Amino acid sequence: MDIVGRFFKAPEDSFFLFGPRGTGKSTWLKANFPDAVFVDLLDPESHRAYLNHPERLRELAQGHPGVSRVVVDEIQKVPALLDVVHQFIEDKSIRPLQFILTGSSSRKLRRAGVDLLAGRVLLKTLHPFMAAELGDRFNLEKSLRIGLLPLVMAAADPEQTLESYASLYLKEEVQAEGLVRDLGNFSRFLEAISFSHASLLNVSDVARECQIGRKAVEGFVDILEDLLLGFRLKVFTRRAKRHLVQHPKFYYMDAGVFRMLRPKGPLDTPEEIGGASLEGLVAQHLRAWIAYSRGDKGLYFWRTKSGLEVDFIVYGQDVFLAVEVKASRAVCSKDVRPLKAFLEDYPQARACLLYGGRERLRLDGIPCVPCGEFLMRLVPDGRDILAWTT
Repeated sequence: MDIVGRFFKAPEDSFFLFGPRGTGKSTWLKANFPDAVFVDLLDPESHRAYLNHPERLRELAQGHPGVSRVVVDEIQKVPALLDVVHQFIEDKSIRPLQFILTGSSSRKLRRAGVDLLAGRVLLKTLHPFMAAELGDRFNLEKSLRIGLLPLVMAAADPEQTLESYASLYLKEEVQAEGLVRDLGNFSRFLEAISFSHASLLNVSDVARECQIGRKAVEGFVDILEDLLLGFRLKVFTRRAKRHLVQHPKFYYMDAGVFRMLRPKGPLDTPEEIGGASLEGLVAQHLRAWIAYSRGDKGLYFWRTKSGLEVDFIVYGQDVFLAVEVKASRAVCSKDVRPLKAFLEDYPQARACLLYGGRERLRLDGIPCVPCGEFLMRLVPDGRDILAWTT
């Protein structure tokens, strides 16, 4: 697969670049900063050398006087290197360097002093491909099947690569870092929580399914978020006028990862899995769009205790958007009822329904847009993402 241009823009100051395995962090950095000094901590020899002597990073930088940028790949492997980076940033007598510190897990870094660098090193994230990054290469049906991880899309056998993806994490992240005592319990948990993808997360139900304790499941969910494999979505409660649910929703970070981990059987309908997969695909796009855009924005959902639900609320200084997702190829007035209820409470918001059809429609004043078209037009800092639906 050819190099795909990404929407991510690197800041001029030093920064952390987090992202799940396979999102193309190293590929992007090597393509954009070919003159930088690279430290690859996935290389056993380099890992061993810097683990034993973190100060070697200072010696490396001083040994390249003409270089202005140093990339440390998978910084969580040797958290002690943060102290060296901190010294470089604070010591004004040392020539200024830009440090780019990549990682696929924030767990060890939080324990080892990321807070020490807060305000001095920016926190950025790289996500799976967005549809608009792929352009003509984007295929909605294929994306729902194998997802949008660059590692998977570039593979000769995407399905096989996807199947080994969870094993890669289990072996190289969970087991190697000693994050859990019982790897079998965690492996069962990965499957069990897939039933909560795009749904309210009830930890007690997941615990019963896994036959392990509730606190253990809570810890496993934290590990999933630390490894950037999944995320929880909070309910939008600002100036709430109705009684709202308290439980968050859960999503795996990529539609393909969800499809791979979700067990399938005679009782599972294609519509059930397909609907959750499409909602997850929209979720990962909105998260990437927020991460790559200027301004402070947050992603939420809205659900009343009476059962009215809007899948996504994007809220920030310059945007207030409610999005409902339907996988069906036909929609009716009943499908936009939750959006209308939300607009009754928040008339300042705008709303749209995304669906599996091919035509732009308008139901009871609500724009209904083909999901694939919406994703293709979702460009960071572009025009208002609803401007072309009104």
